[in-house]
Amino acid sequence: MQGSSSVARSTVDADAIEAAIKRLDGVAVRTPLQRNLRLSERTGAEVWLKREDLQIGRSYKLRGAYNLIAQLGDTAKAAGVVCASAGNHGQGLAYSCHILGVQGKVYVPRTTPRQKRDRIAALGGKQIQVIVTGDTYDDAAAAALADGTASGATMVPAFDDPRTVAGQGTVAVELVEQLGHAPDVLVVPVGGGGLVAGVATWIKDRHPGVRIIGVEPAGAASMAAAFEAGTPVTLPHLDSFVDGAAVRRVGDVTLPLVQHAGVELLSVPEGLVCSEMLALYQTDGLIAEPAGALSTSALGNGLDVRPGETVVCLLSGGNNDVSRYGEILERSLVYEGLKHYFLVTFPQEPGALRTFLDEILGPDDDITLFEYVKRNNRETGVALVGIEISTRDDLPGLLTRMEAAPLDIERINPNSPEFRYLI
Repeated sequence: MQGSSSVARSTVDADAIEAAIKRLDGVAVRTPLQRNLRLSERTGAEVWLKREDLQIGRSYKLRGAYNLIAQLGDTAKAAGVVCASAGNHGQGLAYSCHILGVQGKVYVPRTTPRQKRDRIAALGGKQIQVIVTGDTYDDAAAAALADGTASGATMVPAFDDPRTVAGQGTVAVELVEQLGHAPDVLVVPVGGGGLVAGVATWIKDRHPGVRIIGVEPAGAASMAAAFEAGTPVTLPHLDSFVDGAAVRRVGDVTLPLVQHAGVELLSVPEGLVCSEMLALYQTDGLIAEPAGALSTSALGNGLDVRPGETVVCLLSGGNNDVSRYGEILERSLVYEGLKHYFLVTFPQEPGALRTFLDEILGPDDDITLFEYVKRNNRETGVALVGIEISTRDDLPGLLTRMEAAPLDIERINPNSPEFRYLI
């Protein structure tokens, strides 16, 4: 492990990241750094957002992809490039191929939102072929690697290459220049580790007093698993909802860089990410994808900052398919304790439903789902009932009335396998 650490640090350092800044000049957008009133008032700190959702491709990924492809020789460029992507890296590669005149293939898993697939094709034009395969990023990565081996095309990793990492690290150079000084706390989303490795490497070399926090989704905390094991490990289970950060195994290049920089890790539940996405949209007017909301969701939810501190959160991407907002709202309500599901066994007789409505539901409780099929040859029938309550405090009373009711009612646990069929 020590050997791989020294190799990674010798190929990615502050000088390499500053060289990438020059390479990206005129290609990547210098995205805004904006103070966020909602989060500043909530924490008492000065909270700023680095708006990489306004980058070309609506994600920071262009930085790493272009930095790698631009350094290829003419022979390698002629052979083309290939990558695997959850969506954002593919857009960065597609635009880079378009600018540099290089042919490329992008492999994406079936979980990649259509909005991202369409944007990859649009940004790359005739230079890009989009191939959908597998259920996870790792499935797409295996297919892309096989393609590159067979065709001779250069593999452009989404995170696990020094040139990719150096390109992603340019975000840190920009935000410090824009702020006029280094922040006290820098909060970075973590998937495979490319962004946090690049940003943390430059900050560690140039501004070593900054506290760097890496935020992972709880259902895909592969960097934390690697920290614990001392080496990259493959997660046996993966929640792919935060698709831009749902990676089973972090990189061999990225892990030692993140460790060396002293990055603190924490994870946040996917439901909390959904609540933060809605707050960003409804209060701040910002469209963030799930991975883009990771950093801000941690503030006050595992990450406590001191009043008056300068905190910068990297809003890493804004590629969210509008069709996902129904699921986002559902996950948020469940996380906030406002949405609950029950299996209710009704006697197949007149007035049974009226009893449920009159004696069990509170005045502000709302039935949002009711699925029931009457069987004429049975004395009872089971209904799946979804109930939305106004506040968490309404739940104990609802459960008490259910317990006292002359009906068989079973609450569906949000952590049960059955619950996954509901959202």
